[in-house]
Amino acid sequence: MAEKPDAGVSADQKKSMEKERDQLSAIHRMTTDIAQQLEQARIAEYTQLLNRPWKLIWTNLLAGSARGVGIAIGFTFFAATIIYVLQALGALNLPIIGDYIADIVRIVQRQLELT
Repeated sequence: MAEKPDAGVSADQKKSMEKERDQLSAIHRMTTDIAQQLEQARIAEYTQLLNRPWKLIWTNLLAGSARGVGIAIGFTFFAATIIYVLQALGALNLPIIGDYIADIVRIVQRQLELT
């Protein structure tokens, strides 16, 4: 006669083991659900890219162009702001700093006239 695996285990231990099993099965279900949702969200997109490589090329080209334009516009605003601040500081006629800033502004303005 084979003994039951639960033989010699108290009722409290059985309840504790059942509670742990329930928690583990709940965690397993939640993890499986999350994994399936993540897989479903990406699998369609991945399949489209496999079936249409030109779409991937176009998307990357568009994203790169937008990034380049954004960098150019951002740098232009940044440079204009710096030049404006330097001109304002140059107008204050601060002793050593004013001459240095005036030289920088003159160099930048000369460079802008050349282009």
